[in-house]
Amino acid sequence: MKAGLAAALALMVAACATTAYAPAPTPAPAPVGGYPAAAGSSGVSAPLKDLRVLMVDNAIAMLGQPYRYGGAAPGGFDCSGLVVYAANGAGVRLPRTAREQLGIGKHIARGELQAGDLVFMHLTHKELHVGIAIDAERFVHAPSTGGAVRIDTLASPTYSKGFLGARRIALAQ
Repeated sequence: MKAGLAAALALMVAACATTAYAPAPTPAPAPVGGYPAAAGSSGVSAPLKDLRVLMVDNAIAMLGQPYRYGGAAPGGFDCSGLVVYAANGAGVRLPRTAREQLGIGKHIARGELQAGDLVFMHLTHKELHVGIAIDAERFVHAPSTGGAVRIDTLASPTYSKGFLGARRIALAQ
């Protein structure tokens, strides 16, 4: 019996020694928030997309939402409420009012606008209005009562004449 047990054990050890070890393939990291995870990542790290682009994406996702004075959530936005909502979605905390937002970040010349910069203007029935630049010409904003979140161009006479300035807020990851 000992001889049989020893033979069986020797066979198992020999079988293990000749079986090639092939580790299971490592799955690619799962996308985070709809964006691919960084290479070598566990899938838990921050998305590759720049926070400025995330901010713009958050604002654009609200296109068509109605203007609501004091609104800062889906269902209704005022101009600064849309900015706060979009920034919060990118993990950036901003002051609530357009006046306070005008005081943060770094002044940017109009010709240097990039996605995520805040654009400020004086409009006919508004002392101060704010939107989020999509690129050097277009911006997303919640215009006024009766309107809805939309994209406009700074080349439009209304916004061109009323343009006050732009601010770049710190959005580096």
